[in-house]
Amino acid sequence: MINSICVFCGASAGAQPEYVQMAEATAAELARRGMRLVYGGGTVGLMGTVARSMKAHGGHVTGIIPRSLQSQEAASQALDELLVVESMAGRKIMMFERSDGFITLPGGFGTLDELFEAITFGQLGIHAKPVGLLNVNGFFDPLLAWINHAIDEGFVRTHHRGLVLIDTDPAALLDKMAAYEAPQGLVVWKGKK
Repeated sequence: MINSICVFCGASAGAQPEYVQMAEATAAELARRGMRLVYGGGTVGLMGTVARSMKAHGGHVTGIIPRSLQSQEAASQALDELLVVESMAGRKIMMFERSDGFITLPGGFGTLDELFEAITFGQLGIHAKPVGLLNVNGFFDPLLAWINHAIDEGFVRTHHRGLVLIDTDPAALLDKMAAYEAPQGLVVWKGKK
């Protein structure tokens, strides 16, 4: 059962208004379903949008931020829980421990780093949590083309394509995540609820 979702997204709002609109809609849907939000702890960009929308809809928000980014990402104090960690690696570990699944919205290098670590951990059997990609305005189309190319070139196994659930609608994506069955294999890290 999915009780908490970690949202990976940019510390920028991006160039298209649809990115902000989808961040708001994602948080609203999480709150409607009674799910908790885990995110990067900042108040800027899509990160801040997701957190503010979640709070506006009565949802519970946990922010996790490295001490070194508290001023740069303007760590939010208006959360249910703000956890300050010592490193980016510590941030990701705590996000993984406190989440039952992951949704990725548009973002930059840091967002992709978080996404690919979640996918890789699923591939290796370190977790069995669903990883969702919210493909706003085709933002992730080039990334999806690269995944297909990596499969065609023999670097990613075909059945691992199923580790990434994709949709353009938050409610539909969350439905796919709720129905997700992890591939068979060793799961050594179940995380905290």
